[in-house]
This record gives sequence, C-alpha cells and structure tokens, in this order.
Amino acid sequence: MNMVRPVSDLRNNFTEISRVVHESSQPVILTKNGYGDMVVMSMEMYEKLHFDSEVYSKLLEAEREAEATNQRYSSKEVLKAMKEVINGGS
Repeated sequence: MNMVRPVSDLRNNFTEISRVVHESSQPVILTKNGYGDMVVMSMEMYEKLHFDSEVYSKLLEAEREAEATNQRYSSKEVLKAMKEVINGGS
C-alpha cells in the first residue's frame, strides 16, 4: 500500500522516507496543499519500472509491426539470424 505524506516530510523526515522506500520497495507519494505533487522511490525500484516500461514499449512496437505485415519467421530462423549476428556473420 502506498504511503502518502506531505512534501514537508521530505525535508523534515528524509532519513525515514529513505528507509521506507528501500525497505518496502514501495513509493512514497508526497502531497502539496492536499494534492499529489511528487513520488519518491528507491533507485532500484525506478530502474525496474524503467526496464519494465521499455520492455512493454518494445512489445507494443513488435505487435504493431506484426499487424502491418504478413511476414513471419520461425523460431529456427530467428535463432539462426541471432547466431549469425553474434558470430559476426559467419
């Protein structure tokens, strides 16, 4: 469950907020004048979120490309092409 705190807690209780985001792996939502203003999260959580977002974006791109063409490749063809790229075309 997300923790919601006033933005002033970032200044007044930074150490506690840092501990919470690292121990719980959950973001802390900071409010200003009663409205959501910022989100604080650990670097590990940010990197995971960023990675997941990139993967999702690539999957959407692949789905759109698949819808635009009838060209399909078997798993053997893909594996062969990958090995050729890895081995420098040999």
